[in-house]
Amino acid sequence: MARRAAPSSRSRAQLSAREWLGGIRLSGFAVIMLGLVIMGAFILVPSASSYIDLRQQVAQAEAGIQLTEQEIADLERERDRWRDPAFITSEARERLYYVKPGEVVYLIEDDIERDDAAEPDPVDADVEEARDDWMGTMLTSIVTSGLAQQGTSGDSSLFQ
Repeated sequence: MARRAAPSSRSRAQLSAREWLGGIRLSGFAVIMLGLVIMGAFILVPSASSYIDLRQQVAQAEAGIQLTEQEIADLERERDRWRDPAFITSEARERLYYVKPGEVVYLIEDDIERDDAAEPDPVDADVEEARDDWMGTMLTSIVTSGLAQQGTSGDSSLFQ
């Protein structure tokens, strides 16, 4: 009699998976329920994504409302400040230099000499402002170099 070798652990796993899958019996009710679950998933997934999108839009709108309410509160505080006559008087004096009748105002400008306001030292005593037109000088230089017949002897060592 031929002896059969013991199956390896891998083949046991394949056999047990086949046996397990082979042991599954689907009834008509199970197939209908599986179909309903799949159809429900197809129906609910778009609804869930639109719900998530709407929640994000609501959160953004609420953040915008909170920012707008903060701006409104700042503007109301500014409005209340401008309703105070003392604040208006101080702003008129500081910004517009208004004075009450009989007052004398002295405005002192640049009363402190700054070191950086002084003229900078010249770069070089020999540097002078050019009296020629730089465009004409450049054009003359280009034309002269283009019409030259030969280079100088000092430049030939560069190309060897």
